[in-house]
Amino acid sequence: MQYRTLGRTGWDVAAVSMGCWAIGGSWGPVDDDTSLNTLHRAVEQGINLFDTADVYGNGRSERLLAQLARDHSHIRIATKAGRRLDPHTADGYNRENLTAFVERSLRNLETEALDLLQLHCPPTEVYYRPEVFGILDDLVADGKIRHYGVSVEKVEEARKAIEYPNVATVQIIFNMFRQRPAERFFAEAQARNVGVLARVPLASGLLTGKFEGASEFADTDHRHFNRQGDAFDRGETFAGVDFETGVRAVRALEDACPDGMTMPQLALRWILMFDAVTCAIPGAKRPAQIEENAAAADLPPLPDSTMNRVREVYDEYVRAQVHHRW
Repeated sequence: MQYRTLGRTGWDVAAVSMGCWAIGGSWGPVDDDTSLNTLHRAVEQGINLFDTADVYGNGRSERLLAQLARDHSHIRIATKAGRRLDPHTADGYNRENLTAFVERSLRNLETEALDLLQLHCPPTEVYYRPEVFGILDDLVADGKIRHYGVSVEKVEEARKAIEYPNVATVQIIFNMFRQRPAERFFAEAQARNVGVLARVPLASGLLTGKFEGASEFADTDHRHFNRQGDAFDRGETFAGVDFETGVRAVRALEDACPDGMTMPQLALRWILMFDAVTCAIPGAKRPAQIEENAAAADLPPLPDSTMNRVREVYDEYVRAQVHHRW
């Protein structure tokens, strides 16, 4: 496993870490025993950073990670807060609510201090409210959180967030179908020593190459109910790309996949070609998925021909749909 330093936290974390939305829910049926086996297999593969949120399974994901941490005290757990608000408005990001969310996550994770708390894709207006980040500073001073960051929908939100000096990390959608962060954000993040977590690295599974245009998903799977952004930002599902278009784009990428590398591994290794990225955080529901994902960190750099082909496919199929939206 390759390790990279997560910004000013100083933590060395696995370049391919693990996102824990899927084991909480909203990705079809899950089984806790299988999820725990997957988490333990992740640690065995060298993964030491796990990303979750208080809303993933209404705390289910956090509680599973608490069980993992009982056996592996060295791991780091990044959680998120804010999406429990209903309505989800900027005014809801106040001291009372944020403190309550933190206290709840502390109980779920069975810990005295959260390793990393991230604002969970708040409304854009929140980034223009210094008092919100002042509340987070106070929570650090109180010993309830060690570091804080943000999870964003848009590049512009990321750029605004890192103006606050204690924002240690930014979690942003970055993959072969969402390339704008490399153009508009990464250099600034590096200059400010901000850690970057690349989320939705497989474009909700599109980049695994396992889907056909007629693929169907369970009613409880956001890839079924959120294709048009009915439940949350459309960019969270298939990275905002029209599903059928995405399938065609993946077919066009398959010939560029180097020998000995699977499509998911190509997608992850492509992300790691960008030095500003600290880690990719693909999800997994089964141990075999973790093994395949983790192996991507130790693959050789991609040749220029592959990098160029990825850009060509992006320009031909995807750019017009997503580039200027997020």
